[in-house]
Amino acid sequence: MHAFANQIQTYSFEDDGEIPNSPLPLLVYPGVLNEYIDHMDEIFLQKGWHSTWIGSIFPHHHYHSTAHEVLGVLSGEATVQFGGQSGRKLEVSPGDVIIIPAGVGHKQLYGSKEFLVVGAYPEGQYKDMRNGNPNERPEVLHNIKEVPLPSTDPVFGDDLLFLQFWS
Repeated sequence: MHAFANQIQTYSFEDDGEIPNSPLPLLVYPGVLNEYIDHMDEIFLQKGWHSTWIGSIFPHHHYHSTAHEVLGVLSGEATVQFGGQSGRKLEVSPGDVIIIPAGVGHKQLYGSKEFLVVGAYPEGQYKDMRNGNPNERPEVLHNIKEVPLPSTDPVFGDDLLFLQFWS
C-alpha cells in the first residue's frame, strides 16, 4: 500500500435525480502537491492527464459525463459543493488535489480573490459540460458507464493509487 493512501479522503454521492453522480467516490489528496504548486499542470501532463486549464470552478452545479477530472488548487481557498444540491461542501486550499469521477457534480460556493485551480483529464478523455437537464439524462447515464478508468494517477503516475478506492 502507498504511504499516502491513509491520508486520502473519499466521498460518495448518490444520484439525486438531477446530478447523476457516480458509484466511484470523489477523492481528495490533501496538500499532496504543497511543494510543487507552481508545477501542478506539468505534473498532471507528465502523468498522462491532458487538456490542462487554469481558472476557477463554475458557480453553478455542473458535471462531465464523458471524462473524469482532476483539480489541483494553485492559490487561495474555496468552498466547493460536490454531489449536487444535497452534496458535501468541502474547503480546499493550495496543494490539494481532487479527483472527480465522471458524473459527479461540482460547484464553487465561495472562493477567495486569488483562488485558482488547474484542471486536467485522463489521456483519451474529453469533457463535456452538463448541468442536470432532464432531456440529457438517458445520454449522460450511458456516457458515464462508458468512461474507462484512467490508466495513470494524476499525481503518482504508474503507481495507480486511486485504484485502491475505484476498484
